[in-house]
Amino acid sequence: MKSIISWVGGKGKLMWLINLLAPPRYERSIDVFGGSGTVTLNLDCPPSTLKVYNDFNANLVNLMRCARDKPLALIREIGFLTLNARDDFEVFKRFIAKEEFTEEDLKQELKLTEIMLSPPSATEAKKLLLANADEKDIKRAAIYYKLLRYSFNANGDTYGGKRCDVRRFFVDIWRFNRAFSEVTIENKDFEALIKQYDRPNAFIYCDPPYYDAEGFYAVAFPKADHIRLRDALKKAQGYVMVSYNNSAEIIELYQDFYIFHTTRPNSMSHKEGDVYEELIITNYDPIPYLQMKNHQLNLFSFISLLNEGEYKLIHEPSSPLKA
Repeated sequence: MKSIISWVGGKGKLMWLINLLAPPRYERSIDVFGGSGTVTLNLDCPPSTLKVYNDFNANLVNLMRCARDKPLALIREIGFLTLNARDDFEVFKRFIAKEEFTEEDLKQELKLTEIMLSPPSATEAKKLLLANADEKDIKRAAIYYKLLRYSFNANGDTYGGKRCDVRRFFVDIWRFNRAFSEVTIENKDFEALIKQYDRPNAFIYCDPPYYDAEGFYAVAFPKADHIRLRDALKKAQGYVMVSYNNSAEIIELYQDFYIFHTTRPNSMSHKEGDVYEELIITNYDPIPYLQMKNHQLNLFSFISLLNEGEYKLIHEPSSPLKA
């Protein structure tokens, strides 16, 4: 299932391997750096699994909560937001960066509404904007959603000027609403989240900002945080899986873990056939689980799996952290 947004480092092209290397049995899945929610949406969880989605980006978490809890209000708000000029984009970026929507911002938005919509629609939109001026969660979510849809590389920072028909996103939001209806959504530091939800029967999946690529992300993640994450995961009781870019520093940092290498299409490259090297890191040995899963696959599924891509084990610890 596709997410309602695109996201830097989205894991859609790696879900085949994430599901393949995941443990077959667990009672809670913890998506620590949730991003677009692709992993939470597409993880092959056992029935009745407690699902937790987390991200440290407050605007992103607000959007996810609104799509889950207030889909009608969000759809209505998205339908009245226009974003067809670079000036509009900058106004919305300034709003997202603030904690409050000021009177000056409100007047500016109303002015833009009158310019961009026909007079009857502008009148209706003005009433809606005035009525919802104190409901900053929905408004922030709608603006952030459109910023992501229009920006280059889906990072919300650089205006792309693409055409965007909001009507075709309504179905996406409703599908997301149903899929996320039972998901717990958190906005916490990764260490606090892991400490809260870690159990022996948990599957903790981490997709942190990639090493030496932090400039692509909205939330800062210095080298000290990469070390702090590794230390937290070494102490985890549950099954741990981490996705990273192929980096010698990360391989050295995770010497106590199993490390797999794979490639995926590079969505941020303009060169046809360009690939990106990825690492999948686990605190458990997934090979026995692979053998079990292969026995459960029919011929069609096995061939489909082989066509997804290749992977190889490039580092094995002296003993697994998680038996």
